Amino acid sequence: MSVRRLVLPDPPRVRLLDGPTPLQPLPRLSEALGGRAEVWIKREDLGPLAFSGNKLRNLEFLLGAARAEGADTVVTVGRRWSNHCRLTAAAGSMLGLAVHIVISGPALPSPNLELMRLFGATIHQAATDDRDERDGLVDRVAAELDAGGRRVYRMPVGGSNVIGAWGQVLAALELADQLAQQSATADAIVVASATGGTQAGLVVGTALGFTPPLRVVGVVAGQGAAAVREAVEPKVVALAAMAGIEPPLDRVELDERQLGPGYGISTDASRAAAELLARTEGILVDPVYTAKALAGLIELARSGALDGQRIVFWHGGGLPALFEQAPA
Repeated sequence: MSVRRLVLPDPPRVRLLDGPTPLQPLPRLSEALGGRAEVWIKREDLGPLAFSGNKLRNLEFLLGAARAEGADTVVTVGRRWSNHCRLTAAAGSMLGLAVHIVISGPALPSPNLELMRLFGATIHQAATDDRDERDGLVDRVAAELDAGGRRVYRMPVGGSNVIGAWGQVLAALELADQLAQQSATADAIVVASATGGTQAGLVVGTALGFTPPLRVVGVVAGQGAAAVREAVEPKVVALAAMAGIEPPLDRVELDERQLGPGYGISTDASRAAAELLARTEGILVDPVYTAKALAGLIELARSGALDGQRIVFWHGGGLPALFEQAPA
């Protein structure tokens, strides 16, 4: 495996990360899986803000765009356990931006929502999880702020548009540098995928940073493989155009076996995966999102599909979800 680089664009950016997130081997987890694959972890959960998570990378460019446009207010949307929404609230407070967050219903007690309020965000609660209702509330909130003289910048669910996903392209290049510094190689990344920005960025970033490119396995934690593919592929096309390469659409790989009853609902496999990582390596993952990716990795390893390979598990963060009330 070799590392290669092109001259890349430099969109407006605010620095929220204070350096590379750790990359480390997981020897006891690898042993617990029979020693058939060597598992490493990319600790995107160890950033500097608000329990952190991989969405800080998106926010560096989303908030860079907001400041470049002269915005003084950010409006975004998500569910009560959203990493993106919590980190938007924290980063907005650091930058002096007003943050308004639309949260899908139904309303339930939520430590993650309390963290958003602690950071000064204004919460707008939708009555149900109906997407049209939620989007209509976003439109009304933004329109009222505009009418009140605020300069509003809107962010999508998960911060997962092309501007935000550029941060994930750079994350893949960061991984390439870290492996090179350790004189190590890797064969694949396993990552949770729902709104598609992280997976799309990693697919394009590994095409830029590795020869041959790493395999990127997106474990579906959203609305099913077809919907996730519809979210990922256009972002791959747009990011590849930014990078000046052909879009590697043939490398969009999705595994929907861990989805279970749906987004935000844990499964027996995700709970068992979270427990295994905690008891072998002392590392926590949330039970409804990152743990599903870990469950996917564990199933692949135990099946022999990863024999003899080094796999990087992409820890996206989201630890406050450990304390959320489970959906009825």
